[in-house]
Amino acid sequence: MPGSGAQVHDFNGGILASGLFWTLPIPDDALWVSDSGRRAVLEVENLSVLDSFSFGGQNVTPASVSFRIEWRATGPFVRRGSENPALPTDPDAFVGDIATARSTGFFEGSEFGFAFEAHGDTDPQAYAQMGRERNGVFLS
Repeated sequence: MPGSGAQVHDFNGGILASGLFWTLPIPDDALWVSDSGRRAVLEVENLSVLDSFSFGGQNVTPASVSFRIEWRATGPFVRRGSENPALPTDPDAFVGDIATARSTGFFEGSEFGFAFEAHGDTDPQAYAQMGRERNGVFLS
């Protein structure tokens, strides 16, 4: 029930046979990055998802979500990670240029009998970042 702390809705992409969950393909043009790399926008409209009402729940109903998230770098890009060979479990098994950022977002979703909408800026006490990185086989 709402306000009880119990989960009421779980808009998600379902669980694939491989076990992958909460992941759906989006159009290539959904992500825009400025030439300088200091601003990025991810915008998706009416993405078909499922509302399973609780994580991994068996009862599902079709739903859709739309969102727009924008990041703007607020600091310099700093090289992180290591290009040296590393085990996949090593936290340095990536290399990238990362900057702190400010983010804003708008989110909405609906299914039969329920809809939500949320929007806002990064809380000044929160943390956002943006950048480009390579990991796994792309490190070679």
